[in-house]
Amino acid sequence: MNAPWRGAGTQAALVFAHGGGATFLAAQAAPYPFHITRPLRLDPARPDIATVYLQSASGGLYRDDRLSLRLEARPGAVAHVTSQAATVAHRASERPIEMTTRLDVGAGATLALTTDPYVLFPGTALTTMTEAILHPGGAALIAEGFAVHDPQGAGRAFATLETATRVRDGDGRVLVDERARLFGADFSGDHGPLGGYRAFGSAFVLGGLIDAGAVETALDAVGVLAGASRLPNQAGWSVRLLAADGGRLARGLDLMFALGFEALTGCVPARRRK
Repeated sequence: MNAPWRGAGTQAALVFAHGGGATFLAAQAAPYPFHITRPLRLDPARPDIATVYLQSASGGLYRDDRLSLRLEARPGAVAHVTSQAATVAHRASERPIEMTTRLDVGAGATLALTTDPYVLFPGTALTTMTEAILHPGGAALIAEGFAVHDPQGAGRAFATLETATRVRDGDGRVLVDERARLFGADFSGDHGPLGGYRAFGSAFVLGGLIDAGAVETALDAVGVLAGASRLPNQAGWSVRLLAADGGRLARGLDLMFALGFEALTGCVPARRRK
């Protein structure tokens, strides 16, 4: 797997700053296929928080797509970036798809990036690479998921899925570095490595504390099998999720956002309608 912190292909960038008692979008670049909404104030208890929906104008990810997203939260900013809907990854076994994301979280800032599940179509090869840089007092929540789907109902599998996540502090020291590679065959049959589950995801709560038992119990109540564990170097917590399908996984990721965001900000977030 290539290094997850390189930039490649079409790049979008959003810069959040704090001023006048609120977080605002200080700079933006959203070339095709990226599209964003204006910053929304969705949390009555914390009107200073800015929420931006990230949209795609292309209808999904296609072979040889190389997309890059850069998010920056300047000191004191509190922002949430989320997708409008699930993203379909189309057949791309011979020309893989790459999605690279970098979060730069300034001192005392909080930045959440939560996306609806990627839907893996037959034959797709997808790599997602995420890097978060946390400056002193900065906190981040990152959540993503993947679900398997064959439009023809024939049980055809995706080709490969590679994921990479790296967390560094402001001095460049690596706190977390993990990578994974899955093959479509891993999702076939009840006796495969994933035990017949068709969707899975992960969440990283960086720079904050969660009640692992309470999180696991809450996710179990919505039909998602979850396990929470501490990250090395006191970086925070990771939560792994398994679900029977993409719909249940999406509910689990929404709940994980609510739990993680409250842990980082003290604010129970309002529902993000999609």
